[in-house]
Amino acid sequence: MKKISIFAALLAVLCFFGAEAQKTKPTIAAVKKATTIDVAKSTVVWVGKKVTGEHTGNISIKSGSLSVSGASLVGGEVVIDMNTITCTDLKDAEYSGKLVGHLKADDFFGTEANPTSTLKITSVKPIKGAKLGANNSTVGGTITIKGVSQPVSFPAMVTVGKGGKLAAKGVITVDRTKFGVKYGSKSFFEGLGDKTIYDDFTLSFDVVSQ
Repeated sequence: MKKISIFAALLAVLCFFGAEAQKTKPTIAAVKKATTIDVAKSTVVWVGKKVTGEHTGNISIKSGSLSVSGASLVGGEVVIDMNTITCTDLKDAEYSGKLVGHLKADDFFGTEANPTSTLKITSVKPIKGAKLGANNSTVGGTITIKGVSQPVSFPAMVTVGKGGKLAAKGVITVDRTKFGVKYGSKSFFEGLGDKTIYDDFTLSFDVVSQ
């Protein structure tokens, strides 16, 4: 009877430590892995609108990494090279150059003093019931422009393939005035008429990792 009691006690101890080992053993989904953005294959397109029309162009990603856990995006940081901004809708080189020059000037993005902008991703939540090929995640984080940081949230279609290779598409809407870019804003200046430039601009991104 005593031997049976000792055996039972030993079995209980082994079961306890086995259970604890299972708790601490990392699962695939719990392992976070960083993946580098392929800047050559990733694109960002900006669109700014005014009363009389709109302008669009490209801007390049300088660097970035994204954190993946299992088959999910969980964080990351993207650095934008503000001096790469271009205008693609104006075919006249002179007018296009003037617009780009103005966007780089201090009353817009001041790229000499602020050559980069950043997006830091701090949360990614799945969109329930998302259809195949549609936005399936709500991405949250902080965007920094001209040294000013503001919270941001936007929908995106995120997929993580074999080996943790990631692809993400979406549109970020930014209120430029929150970053001190007030030129032509009717929120701050009266009597602008058809010279009014809307506060919001968009960044359409198509990002892939290496």
